[in-house]
Amino acid sequence: MSIFGDWRMRSRFWNFSIFFLPVFLSFFLLPAIYTSCTSRIIRLERKLGAEDARFLYQVDYIMTRKERKIFLELPDSEREQFKEDFWKRRDPTPDTEENEFRTEYYKRLDAANELFRDERKEGYLTDRGRIFVLFGPPQYREIHLTENRDPLSPLYRKCGEVWYYGRFPVVFVDSNCTGDYRLATYDLSPFSHLDLSYGHDVEYLHDLSRRLAVAQETFLEEKGIFDFSLDVKKTLIEPNRAEGMILVEVPYKGIWFKAEDEWLKTTLELHLELKDLEGRLIWDYDDVYEVKLRESALKEKQREKYKIEVPYTIEGDIAGLRQEKSKLHALLKNRTGDEELKKVIEFNF
Repeated sequence: MSIFGDWRMRSRFWNFSIFFLPVFLSFFLLPAIYTSCTSRIIRLERKLGAEDARFLYQVDYIMTRKERKIFLELPDSEREQFKEDFWKRRDPTPDTEENEFRTEYYKRLDAANELFRDERKEGYLTDRGRIFVLFGPPQYREIHLTENRDPLSPLYRKCGEVWYYGRFPVVFVDSNCTGDYRLATYDLSPFSHLDLSYGHDVEYLHDLSRRLAVAQETFLEEKGIFDFSLDVKKTLIEPNRAEGMILVEVPYKGIWFKAEDEWLKTTLELHLELKDLEGRLIWDYDDVYEVKLRESALKEKQREKYKIEVPYTIEGDIAGLRQEKSKLHALLKNRTGDEELKKVIEFNF
């Protein structure tokens, strides 16, 4: 039995591919929109160790931009915990020992590498591998290893493959018949004979995409990512004294609360350390913050941030500090859910 057939027999009670249909429609049916990474993010990627880099590449299809930013900004020692939390947020049955989502995802990566290993890069990184990982094997697969002479085919006068999910076709074109398959589904013009432009299939896909997007948004709201931003404001710089404000902003959407009577409550613990480049401690700070609000207020604050302002005063050889960068280490803990996150930023006085 072929690998494609074997994978169809392994279908589970939950549909893995529904998590990715909105992503697929956004990136492959609409014109691609590319947003370049900042040079800082690129530098952080280049500093990753081999294991962390491989994890990042393998989960790239399902990792949000926010998760990617957090992962790259973490100290090396914190990334293993991030990986555990990353999969935990996607576990469809958190009360069981197995994380079916992670298991299925890595099975598809392995299968993609085996199915498409003849290409010049790892199978899951190819266009066919990407679709296979996100959606699994197609219900039907049409292959043309030589130039197709059927004028009604989306592969007319080309080599390639057409994968069908239901009646919806996904086309990979091999323009030179050399085994280099490229995804071509974003161009719907070859499918006019299938009546997909205004027919029932597209209406169904649009409706399904909308409903799945709503479900995905709800999922993400329930399992928000604990994150915070960190900034240093300098208000006074003198030869022997520096004053300013450290601003920590925590998106309400990522804060976990516990319900007590009519209130939602949690406690945030903040620890700050300011060090010079040699690691010597210059200034530190510890405090706890009780966050309490009603559920209706939390819904209104989903796009807002909980703000913590910490004034600082440093006395001593400020002139020496101004000649080199300092590092601000921040550790924020949320006692509800036992979450914590560390960040480090560099700045000059």
